[in-house]
Amino acid sequence: METFFRLKERNSSLKTEFLAGLTTFLTMAYIIFVNPGILSAAGVPFAGAVTATALGAAIMCIAMGIISNRPLAMASGMGINAVLAFSVIGFQQANVPWQVGMSVIFAEGIIILILVMTGFREAVMDAIPVNLKRAIGVGIGLFITLIGLNEGGIIRPAPITLVALGDFSQRYVWVTLIGFFSAVFLMSAKVKGEILWGIIIAGISAMALKVVSVPSSFFSAPDFSTFMAPFHNLEGKAAVFYIFTPALLTAVFAIMLTDFFDTMGTVVAVGEQAGFVDKNGSVKDAKKILFVDSAAAAIGGLFGSSSITTYIESAAGVAEGGRTGLTAVFTGIFFALCAFFSPLIQMIGGGYRMPNKEHYSLMAAGGFQIPPDIMPPGNGDYFVYPITAGALIIVGALMMKTVKEIDWDKFDESLPAFLTMTGIPLTYNISHGIGFGFISYVAVKAAKGKWNEIKPLMWIISFAFLISFIISNK
Repeated sequence: METFFRLKERNSSLKTEFLAGLTTFLTMAYIIFVNPGILSAAGVPFAGAVTATALGAAIMCIAMGIISNRPLAMASGMGINAVLAFSVIGFQQANVPWQVGMSVIFAEGIIILILVMTGFREAVMDAIPVNLKRAIGVGIGLFITLIGLNEGGIIRPAPITLVALGDFSQRYVWVTLIGFFSAVFLMSAKVKGEILWGIIIAGISAMALKVVSVPSSFFSAPDFSTFMAPFHNLEGKAAVFYIFTPALLTAVFAIMLTDFFDTMGTVVAVGEQAGFVDKNGSVKDAKKILFVDSAAAAIGGLFGSSSITTYIESAAGVAEGGRTGLTAVFTGIFFALCAFFSPLIQMIGGGYRMPNKEHYSLMAAGGFQIPPDIMPPGNGDYFVYPITAGALIIVGALMMKTVKEIDWDKFDESLPAFLTMTGIPLTYNISHGIGFGFISYVAVKAAKGKWNEIKPLMWIISFAFLISFIISNK
């Protein structure tokens, strides 16, 4: 194990990797029940989605750890799952069967895998200017902080102003604050595993304050009803053959573009923190990482769990000292256990259903359209995840350090970087923020006559982003 994962070479140990894997898992555990909740609104069997989500994450985390030897964890991606459920499939199967929706995911994963095998995806990563790569990491750090603040109830959606201060009289907010300040105190005292201890303390306080409770049953048998979804028989032929329509092929392209650049942003951001991005912004072992990630998208569609992608929460494990693929392997093992103990994992993940819906009524009265990826499906209940929220806020703060390395004295470098950093959290989408940065970079460089600094791929990708933005708003 020492030889294979090169623990000493990367200044790590088995204990450190285990703690890092556990920390990463705890910050991602919410996906076990959030993803099935979103997919089930579009007709996907809930129990099957739980099994698909858990085992899909487990298999791909372990694959990433073994093949790339990097601390990058994987699971069904938030955002894409909402697009799949509410835009591609349609609420309560209004448009297409859920198996056809999973076929869209399967197809885009295969396409991206082909792009990796031909070297195109790695070439795109190398074409991104170093200042944009740094800005992507900072933007994702802000994004993680925004997620943590929202999941912890520190902020909440609001009409007109879009966000507002949360309700500090709510007990789940107290849990967030207890977890956050516990981790901050332990970090200041240089206690090893401070983020993990913060999560544990938050979990204990959540039970003490009755925000979460011990479930009556810990065990649930796996349900494989969603597996091989693209090849389920629908009216005499496999579901995958129904995707050849203009609308669904457009969906394949749009989701592929999001998947393509979400991973790039995540890998660069986590790589900066973990030390496998060099001074020129190049990612070591990029082809291996992108190969696993691309295969994971296809596996997600095959299993019926939506697209599986590299998770930015991997940064939590890196902050705990994880430096090798063993971190991802341990994360995968914990996910595998979830297939059998999802009720217990739901308690640990800390998903808390808010008892009132007043803020949603207020938003509707103010004419504010609630995006599907923050509006829970079905009954409009609002979930928060206070046990891990404090950890996400801290991880976001740790990712800010590269902002000082951006060349702020050059307008043609600083403006695209700024739009990338702000675009990622404000659109709640990594890919959209990257698109803002790419388009503005090409535009500003061209306006200043610096044509030679724009690589050909930047022109192509920026145009693709522009088309994607236009299509997505039709």
